[in-house]
Amino acid sequence: MSQSTSPIPTSLQITLPRWYDLHAHFRQGPNMRAYLKAHREMGCAGILAMPNTDPPVASVSSPETPLAWSIEGYRDRLLAAGAGCFDQLLVPLYLTRETTPQMIEKGAASGLLRAAKYYPPHGTTNAGQAVPMEDLLGGAILDALASCGIPLCLHGEQHGLPGERYFDASANAEAQFYRETMPRLLDSHPQLRLTCEHITTTEAVAFVRNAPADQVAATITPQHLLFTVGHLLQGLHYHLYCLPLVKFTADRESLRQAVSEPGQRQFFAGTDSAPHTTKATACGCAAGCFTGGCAPQLYAMAFEEAGIDLASADGQSLFSNFLATIGPAHYGFPASKATFSLVRDPSSTRLLDAPEGSVTPLPLGLGIDLSWSLALQPISV
Repeated sequence: MSQSTSPIPTSLQITLPRWYDLHAHFRQGPNMRAYLKAHREMGCAGILAMPNTDPPVASVSSPETPLAWSIEGYRDRLLAAGAGCFDQLLVPLYLTRETTPQMIEKGAASGLLRAAKYYPPHGTTNAGQAVPMEDLLGGAILDALASCGIPLCLHGEQHGLPGERYFDASANAEAQFYRETMPRLLDSHPQLRLTCEHITTTEAVAFVRNAPADQVAATITPQHLLFTVGHLLQGLHYHLYCLPLVKFTADRESLRQAVSEPGQRQFFAGTDSAPHTTKATACGCAAGCFTGGCAPQLYAMAFEEAGIDLASADGQSLFSNFLATIGPAHYGFPASKATFSLVRDPSSTRLLDAPEGSVTPLPLGLGIDLSWSLALQPISV
């Protein structure tokens, strides 16, 4: 992380609306309860739970099959693991070859379907059943989403690229996707609502900014606001390995400018928090940074590094809108009326213990402390 050149007050407490993590992974099995608890304890009022389980959440209602869970069934699993504490619980529909327009129309009418998810095939964990964007463009699936007003959540990377085009100083999979594919997507489906997830590049920021603000928005993770590929490679800090990869200083600056712009209403919080009990494996590294329990603190650090004065009313308003207001407005539900507090007081993270193995939070994996702490007793209104 870069070092701030201006003095930062040490005795500061800020009270914010409980916030929404509108992109997070809670997996499946006994560990789900620990992951959900970590989110609630860091002030979350609601979550959007990613559907790349095994099997994927690829239908809306039960009955389920060995090849596909349903939104209804996965919601029940989350609720049984403690997700009933959240005001909002969204589960997107994983788009596969089995998705039909009728499934989308019935799901939207039932109220269960509130978002859909595009993965680049084999582009991240459990994305093997995804459909290439080329096969969706101009088709009935995206038309159905548009006509029903269901946002399409996009993992925005071009799939199937060779290594030298996947990540290079002059090009990468995300930049290509936002330069070439996303304009075609909007041209083909001009009414389609889009959530550009975990964006990392100058190109993605430019696309979102130039798109209709009431139609296109984006989530940004704390790690992409804080770190660059240099932090990943210097010492090979594999706990920072996530997809999309952290990028270059200029890309990080574009993200910081996007969240710092007064009045912006297109960029909001989505951590992409992704727990792995085994991060490094014999055949590679599992993708995902676990930020359960520490995401608001990391976001506060990022906003300060972006030059935002969190001691000021304007700075707190920017931060609050990013965490708690813009995302709910994009998905069509109200912001929380409950609050939580952050205190400018150094803190550290520790392993998250869970039945099927412990998980390492990102700061612990990087060997860094936090400059903010969660207040011990969140304040409610």
